[in-house]
Amino acid sequence: MNIRSTCSSLLLLFFLSTNGYAQEVAGINVQEQITLANTPLKLNGVGVRSKFFFKIYVGALYLPQKTKDADMAINMDGPKRILMHFLYKEVEKEKLVEGWNDGFKNNHTRDQFETLKTKLEAFNKLFVTVKRGDRIELDYLPETGTRVSINDQIKGSISGEAFYAALLRVWLGEEPADSDLKDAMLGNE
Repeated sequence: MNIRSTCSSLLLLFFLSTNGYAQEVAGINVQEQITLANTPLKLNGVGVRSKFFFKIYVGALYLPQKTKDADMAINMDGPKRILMHFLYKEVEKEKLVEGWNDGFKNNHTRDQFETLKTKLEAFNKLFVTVKRGDRIELDYLPETGTRVSINDQIKGSISGEAFYAALLRVWLGEEPADSDLKDAMLGNE
């Protein structure tokens, strides 16, 4: 290897390490680290939510520190983010709401679900039909609660830490909608 190719290789390596992307998943570049509420968050894991043979979205979990343990991720202090980058041509609001409702029901007891129901209804009202390329960010901010943003536009917030923990169980609970995505978000793939 000559000096010119060594310099070119080093420049390429420098560029790739500073662009902030950890990896490409289903054609989507996913950042290795983000900052939320003045706290650096690390990409814990990323994967694709599939239903039947269709790729619905790239899902990424960001935490203050990496973990492969679902309970630790759910109960970890500090800000957190779930990123959903849609791949499918269109997902109607009704399908999103149905998914949230099913995810909450499947990962909570009847009593827990009843306690969360009012906040879940308010949460469901924050969504719209999404199309390929749209991004939903579900952030936990300790001072605010769960903040929903769609394509960088804040749609609203749901107060309380317990709601975000319940929301994380949709992906990381005992009965996730997609067990492969759960494994990917926990860095087990």
